[in-house]
Amino acid sequence: MKILIEIIGWAAAAMMLSAYVLLTTGRLSSSSAYYQWLNVLSGAGFIINSGWNGAYPSAFLNLIWMGIGLYGVVRGARLRPGPAA
Repeated sequence: MKILIEIIGWAAAAMMLSAYVLLTTGRLSSSSAYYQWLNVLSGAGFIINSGWNGAYPSAFLNLIWMGIGLYGVVRGARLRPGPAA
């Protein structure tokens, strides 16, 4: 189980760094669903890893990070036009 938790933590780190690099290089915009989902999933991974390892301030921070990402996903879905009826 410990190895799985470590893999989740490293995957979360890779996703968060990828999101930042793609945003900084202009390949993604901060309003893109892909960018927001990278933040949501990386936050969730860090919550799991941090909580398992007893790093509760980090887990709390990433809970907020994930919530901001979910807000971005929901907001983006509301702003995008849906399929024609």
